[in-house]
Amino acid sequence: MTALPIIIKADGSDVVFDPALLVTSLKRAGAGEHTAERISRTITDTVVPGMTSKEIYARAFALLRKESRPVAARYALRRALLELGPTGHPFEDFVSHLFRVEGWHVETRKMIQGKCVMHETDFYASHPKQNTYLAAELKYHNDPNYKTDLKVALYVKSRFDDIFSCHPDVRACPIDRGLLVTNTKFTSEAIAYAECSGVELLGWGYPEDNSLFMLMSRAKVYPITTLTRLSHAEKRLLVDAGIIAVDEIVHDRRRLDVLRLSPDRVGDLMAEAEGLLSLPDVTRDTLSL
Repeated sequence: MTALPIIIKADGSDVVFDPALLVTSLKRAGAGEHTAERISRTITDTVVPGMTSKEIYARAFALLRKESRPVAARYALRRALLELGPTGHPFEDFVSHLFRVEGWHVETRKMIQGKCVMHETDFYASHPKQNTYLAAELKYHNDPNYKTDLKVALYVKSRFDDIFSCHPDVRACPIDRGLLVTNTKFTSEAIAYAECSGVELLGWGYPEDNSLFMLMSRAKVYPITTLTRLSHAEKRLLVDAGIIAVDEIVHDRRRLDVLRLSPDRVGDLMAEAEGLLSLPDVTRDTLSL
């Protein structure tokens, strides 16, 4: 690739567009090298001053969708998580489903007694093979640019410290691992504190070798909002009906009955869903614009 063009936004700030990073992002979503290179060249040839990163992403997504809807769906995965909102409950249900598929026994919104006070945890999980008990605090954000910061990590650490310190004369301490999960990213301060204090983090790009994106890819569990053939209203109907993951409709297509779709549309949706679940695992977090 040649030198990186710089796109000047309308407000005067700079957005750097790196064609090589776009190629990497497309390939990690599942696009072939030839397709990724061709899309990157097309976008590079058409960038103009004033174009935003959101517009560049939308153009890449549209071009990729013409090539392969399952790959385009995974390319848009981060934004699909945002569509689970506006409340955080669907995200909590989705993460719980993800952990169940990974072999955990999960209870949502469970009350756990700490040394000093009672705590409501977003989910509580045990793994029979690992003999591990895990509680998680989930932070859901509708803004993709929002980052979970240090004060949240400090708050979660204090809650789990109270649970870890439960009095052994009263009952056995109920967890041995505490996890802070978000659908976006963490600030550098939050990561530094977590690495120093022992707080476990799980977010869009962290940890690098086992991020939320990588967990979804490995488990073949993606939010139902990932599917590109669903309208926004149809996605909302499914989420409101408690159908939050693509694998749920693959295992039982009757779960789509709430939408009252024609057989042809059901067939198209199932083809995209099955194609998405058949994509190969990724080994590192995708790089999105």
